[in-house]
Amino acid sequence: MIRVRVTQIWGSTPREAGAEMVVTPDGISGTIGGGRLEFDAIARARQMIATGETDAVMEVTLGPDSGQCCGGRVRLGFDREPPSAPPQPPQVLIFGAGHVGRALARMLSQLPFDVTLVDSRADELALATGCQCRLEAIPETVITAARPGAAFVVLTHDHGLDFLLATEALRRGDAAYVGLIGSATKRARFLREARAQGIDTTGLTCPIGAGFTADKRPEVIAIFAAAEITARLTANATVR
Repeated sequence: MIRVRVTQIWGSTPREAGAEMVVTPDGISGTIGGGRLEFDAIARARQMIATGETDAVMEVTLGPDSGQCCGGRVRLGFDREPPSAPPQPPQVLIFGAGHVGRALARMLSQLPFDVTLVDSRADELALATGCQCRLEAIPETVITAARPGAAFVVLTHDHGLDFLLATEALRRGDAAYVGLIGSATKRARFLREARAQGIDTTGLTCPIGAGFTADKRPEVIAIFAAAEITARLTANATVR
């Protein structure tokens, strides 16, 4: 087994430093970006397996000579260490198991996130598929216990509960994303009430998934909200 890691990058590259894959004589796990870069890295790793080499370095310019046109440069490290422990996935907490909440939880659960759909209504949660669910009578406690850098999406059946949960998420001050479903009128009311309580609302996204289309079908709202959340979480992870 050979571990292949992207140890350094310059310019535009298909993966970030730290990306890795594991190569065995008859398989691979993970990816360093695909294409000719990965093809050559797999061949080099299998050569090491055959010859007994313990470590190596490969530096590749991603231009015409390498069959890739990213334009950057990559340094790869090869060793026989076990795969690195995967980082803890970003946490996404979705409050409200209605049509949009269920669609959003289902979509985001296909990505490398720790997604939980929270509701106090067992019958609504029972309709959810493809996601982790939590029945919770006091959902604000889930916000209090969330990990730093979590994303919070609020779209319950009750405007008063929406305001309470969004307020709690903003009070934390460490959320990667705080989204609230609703109209411009609902946003204006929330901002007015939150500011009266001295809450910083600059981190609020309301309405969620807006600015792309006027289509209000749940799945359409969910896919654009998922794009917003993914962009915020991945940017947050890069900064950290």
